[in-house]
Amino acid sequence: MRNIKAMGIAALIAVAYGASTAYAAELPAGTVIEKSNLDKIKNDTFDGHTVGSLLTEKVEWQIREWGLRITLDSAKPYPDDPAMVEATKKYSGKVKFDPATREVTGYMAGVPFPEISESDPFSADKIMWNFYYNPREGNIAYNRFSTAAISADKGLENSSDWIYQRISYKGRLTGEPIIGDGSVLTKTFVLAQAPADIKGLGTFAIRYDSSKVEDSWAYLKSARRARRLSGGAWMDPVGGNDFLNDDLDIFNARPSWYPKFKLLGKRYVLAITDSRKDVFNAAKKGTPDEFPAIDLKNAPHWNPVERWQPREVYVVEATAPAEHPYSKRVMYVDTKMFRPYYSENYDKKGGFWKFVNAHVRPVIAEDGARALYVTYLDFIDFKSRHASSTPVYDFKVNPKNVNESHWSLSTLESLAQ
Repeated sequence: MRNIKAMGIAALIAVAYGASTAYAAELPAGTVIEKSNLDKIKNDTFDGHTVGSLLTEKVEWQIREWGLRITLDSAKPYPDDPAMVEATKKYSGKVKFDPATREVTGYMAGVPFPEISESDPFSADKIMWNFYYNPREGNIAYNRFSTAAISADKGLENSSDWIYQRISYKGRLTGEPIIGDGSVLTKTFVLAQAPADIKGLGTFAIRYDSSKVEDSWAYLKSARRARRLSGGAWMDPVGGNDFLNDDLDIFNARPSWYPKFKLLGKRYVLAITDSRKDVFNAAKKGTPDEFPAIDLKNAPHWNPVERWQPREVYVVEATAPAEHPYSKRVMYVDTKMFRPYYSENYDKKGGFWKFVNAHVRPVIAEDGARALYVTYLDFIDFKSRHASSTPVYDFKVNPKNVNESHWSLSTLESLAQ
């Protein structure tokens, strides 16, 4: 009798185990995760990871509450960049991190801290320095982009066209690693092209390789004059958009300007890491088809139409300065490329406020340089039920016949005309 009971219990366990595994499956690429099937497939796997484990809390919340649909795609390995590997080996040993100031000295090119130890109390700082010094956009980024203003209730409201151009004076992977005396890190233009009422509005910023805040100017074509901006401009809102200067590229501050970073752990998430190329259609101006990478036809009108791939990330929590609009940010930073894929941004009361999502894709420049380029940024303000999306429709990495003499306030003024 005892053996029969034991066999019965064993059978029940086997049946229960079989039932639990019968409904778990390895999902194929192309599977769409959405509100209607999320609970059903949450325990299924994709590329060896359960769907539930690949979704952050705020991404899952967007699926359930904001109609986000995620199309799965198997992760493709990023191509190696021989110049990056060589520069990292050559220069990283000279880089020093000061725990007292949380500043870095001795950087020239490559990844400053290629080996990250999770037990290091300053591991999160070093992760962010790796991105800050090495955003992988080439020596020169020479782009045009649009900004779409999107209401959750009304859809596309308007769009504008801009130029974004940045030159790196340090960390260069072709030619000499540093231009000049090493005091300047980057120079950047952002300039409005359309519509007519904002055409000629632009900013020019010089970022130094020190804790000193950047010098920046705004140019107003209507007044034909430049105005110097305050030292806190790096965290100010950009025009009437849903993002701050600090949101550009997910994170756009010198790490030491933040009082604290904390490494929350390492995990896999889904991210847009092989972004589609057709992000903008000028022939469809003013219609939902102008921005084919956004689902403008269905509320809330800002969700991406892309494929998402599993990527291993560091989860980094950043405590913002007291004067910053955010209280904290949580960023998901690739463990190999050190690029943040998205960030969750919280208001002063600790409430979830904004989600910033980068669509990235690997590209090869004219000169053979390899870059990991942002083709799109989604800035979603859930409190105001509004978003700004910025497709980069004409990007060039290290274009020929452009050098450092191009970046000056006088050049911005001439471009604005």
